[in-house]
Amino acid sequence: MPVRLFHGLLVALIAFSWWSGENHEMEWHRTSGYAILALVVFRLFWGVAGGRTARFARFVRGPRAVIAYVRGGAGAPPGHNPLGGWSVVAMLATVAAMVTAGLFAVDVDGLESGPLADYVTFDQGRMAAEWHGAIFNVLLALIALHVAAVLVYLVRGRNLIGAMIHGRRVVAEGEAVEPLGASWWRALLGVAIAGAAAWAVSRGFRF
Repeated sequence: MPVRLFHGLLVALIAFSWWSGENHEMEWHRTSGYAILALVVFRLFWGVAGGRTARFARFVRGPRAVIAYVRGGAGAPPGHNPLGGWSVVAMLATVAAMVTAGLFAVDVDGLESGPLADYVTFDQGRMAAEWHGAIFNVLLALIALHVAAVLVYLVRGRNLIGAMIHGRRVVAEGEAVEPLGASWWRALLGVAIAGAAAWAVSRGFRF
């Protein structure tokens, strides 16, 4: 459930961030950015302390596992396959980089800026703004690849969209089904940590 909520919220917030940025609704754009930051922090926490299929150690595999999967589908436990695992890492890293650049960004006239812009020079803030936009374009490319991969799996008879919505998958006859969940107190702890991190950043670490 936490990962599925993460997916849905991230998609919605990225779309809203694009809209607010394009329409110069900068207060909303910043708020959306803080929310995305909180999601990234939560996903990093959940990648260590969450359910088994959510943990990075479960699906971030070495080159051999990736090659074996590409060649014949081997080495794919419940959750993300070895190739999909690295796509998750790429997506998270790109979103984190985009948010980080936005925190230091300054617009051309210096009237709008991220909460950490005071820690850099104006020129550095402008460079951060340029990177913020450029990284978003990289993110769009990754999203396109992600959607294309999901459609390819759908054509091949594997409905990943349904699994992302309801969290269930069809298992082969005789395949062992292991418990994959995590306690709710861990999820609440992750939410608290993520919220605190986003709040601290929004204040520019000035308490």
